[in-house]
Amino acid sequence: MTHIVVAIDGSAASQEALNQAANIARQSHADLTGVFVIDSQWPDFIGNDWQSSKGARQGFLDYIQDEQEQQAEAARRQFEATVNGMSAAVFSVEAGDPVEVILQLANKPSTDLLVLSRRVFQVSGRPSLKTLGERLAKKATKPFLLYP
Repeated sequence: MTHIVVAIDGSAASQEALNQAANIARQSHADLTGVFVIDSQWPDFIGNDWQSSKGARQGFLDYIQDEQEQQAEAARRQFEATVNGMSAAVFSVEAGDPVEVILQLANKPSTDLLVLSRRVFQVSGRPSLKTLGERLAKKATKPFLLYP
């Protein structure tokens, strides 16, 4: 095993997955990449009819974007605190549909193992993210560890 990817969101829900990913990476001398995904699908999720005022819709989208940026920063701090001292550890922020981004990472030729919590990205994610683990189980072609 040479490359492990862990999806984290800065919450307690992703800490166990991060701890395990870091332990496996240390034991196998593998590179570790921590990933936070900014959900760019909120405009489609809420639709154009969400509220009658364009300003209200945009205000909500700005609020969600700000919340996700704060979560990304919390995830970065969480990652750095956990991997303290690991030389081959990097943190990345991606944007897109979290399910699709995680599937792409899981199926990437360079990914040997994906580690994540069943509840990752639910802090400021769409309700549909509650099925991330199930969808990953159906579509991932590489091994992954899914924590409660």
